[in-house]
Amino acid sequence: MSDPTVADTRRLNSKPQDLTDAYGPPSNFLEIDVYDPQTVGVGRNRFTTYEVRMRTNLPIFKLKDSIVRRRYSDFEWLKNELERDSKIVVPPLPGKALKRQLPFRGDEGIFEEAFIEERRVGLEQFINRIAGHPLAQNERCLHMFLQDESLDRNYIPGKVRLLGLTMGCGNDCFLLFSLALFPFSHLLFFH
Repeated sequence: MSDPTVADTRRLNSKPQDLTDAYGPPSNFLEIDVYDPQTVGVGRNRFTTYEVRMRTNLPIFKLKDSIVRRRYSDFEWLKNELERDSKIVVPPLPGKALKRQLPFRGDEGIFEEAFIEERRVGLEQFINRIAGHPLAQNERCLHMFLQDESLDRNYIPGKVRLLGLTMGCGNDCFLLFSLALFPFSHLLFFH
């Protein structure tokens, strides 16, 4: 008779790993970097923007590599949209640093290099936590934030759909059927 604890702890037989498996791209990946902060404008119209670079092989995203420039208020917009329309708990953004915006400070306030770097790290953590959530990956606002040059504040909220229907009449019939069901041009269709 065999001991049940031994059976539970035995290793599964797995295939040997070759060089392609070890050093090839992972089966599913989503990498987002927030980098290259740039302060633009003067006086009260001065603000800092960050490049947001996304690389992925997930089929839900229309672009596999994208770079957009975003400012803090764009991250606030994304957070508000997700809180309004999705079923996920949205993580907090790094703080607004209101004390750093007071006039007559002896330092650069929100434009001080150390503060900008601290905020950049916080924004990168925020966007990676959101984008790593499987339900958030279907949100149109996240796709727009990561892949569109400018944010359409009048977009129609909703989900991005990955269609994988197969029909007997080929790709043309499939596309017509898909467009009839989902007339919005900003949905993704894969066929």
